[in-house]
Amino acid sequence: MYEAVVGLEIHLALDTQSKIFSSAKADSFGEAPNVNIDPISLGLPGTLPVLNEAVIDKAIMFSLAVHCQVPDTMQFHRKHYFYPDLPKNYQISQFDRPVGEHGFIDLDNGKRIGITRCHVEEDAGKSVHPTYADYSLVDLNRTGAPLIEMVTEPDIRSGEEAREFLSKVRAIAQALGVSRANPEEGKMRADVNISVRLPGEAFGTKVEVKNLNSFQSIERAIEFETKRQSRLLEGGGKITQSTLGWDEGGQKTYLMRVKEGEADYRYFPEPDLPPIVIGKDWLERVRQATPELPAAKLERYLTAGVRDVDARLIAYAIDVATIFDATLVTYQGKPQNVANWLNSEVQGWLNREGVSWQDSKLEAAHLASLLTMIDAGEISGKTAKDILPEVMNGQDPVTIVETRGLKQMTDTSAIETMVDAVIAANPKIVANVAENPKAINALLGQVMKESKGKAKPDVVRSLLIEKLNVVETA
Repeated sequence: MYEAVVGLEIHLALDTQSKIFSSAKADSFGEAPNVNIDPISLGLPGTLPVLNEAVIDKAIMFSLAVHCQVPDTMQFHRKHYFYPDLPKNYQISQFDRPVGEHGFIDLDNGKRIGITRCHVEEDAGKSVHPTYADYSLVDLNRTGAPLIEMVTEPDIRSGEEAREFLSKVRAIAQALGVSRANPEEGKMRADVNISVRLPGEAFGTKVEVKNLNSFQSIERAIEFETKRQSRLLEGGGKITQSTLGWDEGGQKTYLMRVKEGEADYRYFPEPDLPPIVIGKDWLERVRQATPELPAAKLERYLTAGVRDVDARLIAYAIDVATIFDATLVTYQGKPQNVANWLNSEVQGWLNREGVSWQDSKLEAAHLASLLTMIDAGEISGKTAKDILPEVMNGQDPVTIVETRGLKQMTDTSAIETMVDAVIAANPKIVANVAENPKAINALLGQVMKESKGKAKPDVVRSLLIEKLNVVETA
């Protein structure tokens, strides 16, 4: 049976204010076409690139975070290739002296995915093809925006592994603040190189599937190509090295062109940018500015007693990790309680409402107050869930509880009075309890109704058991 051999080329749009070689605005997502351009973006004669130092800082930080070796000197090259949306007809990229080499990221099962290199380059623009039109439009807003391209070793063997690897790359980029890494905004894109072989045999002929912009599309493209190539080889056919596109509607690949070789790009050193020396002081400055990485967060959460599955969900989601850590600043209970609410109730509300973590108005201090009131017995879990939508919209749970009188009854004598009244009013149920101890739940419900949900259920149950001499069985 054939197995997939997959390598990824991942493009991360760096989160900088200006482009890599000019002062034009770097981020144009959602803006009108061709508003963030300048003579350098347009490749006009006589213009010269000026390197944005923040780009190199972020590229070094990311390279170190994925365990790459950062060389003493890096250099830019010209990559010659016809881009209809890159006016000067070459791309300033890096060739044999990139910003990082020989790194790795470990999957959850311990498998190590090697990283060949991380290099910095400028983005191309975007071609727009209007439906039913015989022409195309060009938007140059993105031209010259800074990118990191990460190239992996061919260590991935399935779409599932590719998806997990991409999730970890995104989490690292977001935790560092080097990129928003949002595929929906084009901030994270990937090309997939895939071949198939019989286990233990040499690598087969690869194809490249270009410009996939969602993790789901990448996973499905790998699965489709694995099956297509396997069927072709089993039928005696041959794989042709080529560049493919992905048809999202048809869930299949299609031929774009025969694959170019590296020599077709005619790399040579960029004459307008000198080599960049990366000294020890520069590296140390970047290391000192590096935020806590998801793997370190995971270890910290596990040490604090959070279950593995919950700790992983939080550590590798920067927005969730941020509110988790902020909640623990004032919440004195178990960290697992916070994890439970974030991963279940809060995430459930966000999913139902179609709201992202970034757009949520939930405040960490409010979540801490809500959980503290539950722990203190001031409100029940049900009450907390009932008022969660308002807390998610920025309201203070303490104010909500006090204004509406939602605090649980703590006066045992008052609860006992209600229990006695319910017992007296329901002789048939009381008689049934002797034979069926579970019937006590009907009485408990009556007491909770009488107290308008304010009585503590465990106190009510204890009083009922005591007064009716109930022996509960497992």
